[in-house]
Amino acid sequence: MRKSVIAALGVLVMAGPVAAQDIVLDELRAGVFYHSAYNGFLPTGDNWDFSSLEDVKFSALFSSPDLEAFRWIGSPRPEIGATLNFNGRENLLHANLNWQIPVFDTPIYLELGFGAAVTDGALSGAASPARNFGCSFNFYDAAGIGANVGENMTVTLRYEHISNLDLCPPNQGLSNFGLMVGFKF
Repeated sequence: MRKSVIAALGVLVMAGPVAAQDIVLDELRAGVFYHSAYNGFLPTGDNWDFSSLEDVKFSALFSSPDLEAFRWIGSPRPEIGATLNFNGRENLLHANLNWQIPVFDTPIYLELGFGAAVTDGALSGAASPARNFGCSFNFYDAAGIGANVGENMTVTLRYEHISNLDLCPPNQGLSNFGLMVGFKF
């Protein structure tokens, strides 16, 4: 419990500077994810494991701040979220920037995210299937493909990964995969 409180405070501290700008809640998402669905960083090859549908994910996406720096990098939307495991395994909280790229003149979009995450997983000494993270703070990246199903609804197939990039070994990382439904405001 103490680790979860520290992790939540960490995400709030990271999100503080963004919250100070004139941004508003743009979209809320919720979905189900396969826990540790891929054993690696980039989701390629045959290392997939779809046996652990045990995560629930929530995300809040905000409008891009009206700042020149944000326009210069493509006007990403700030995002905060959590992936919660209901089988006693690792949970994570993340704060990141989310780029949504339309696919031509269709309702389909591609999505990329990059930021930071905190986890309550073991730092070392955990037995499989638990992961050893080396440190609680990690890099967060996400990729997805989605569609605007209606004026106020989205559906996104999403892959997320956390890792410390070998800054504090061991670095087993965590890769989750799932489907989210979003409601836009």
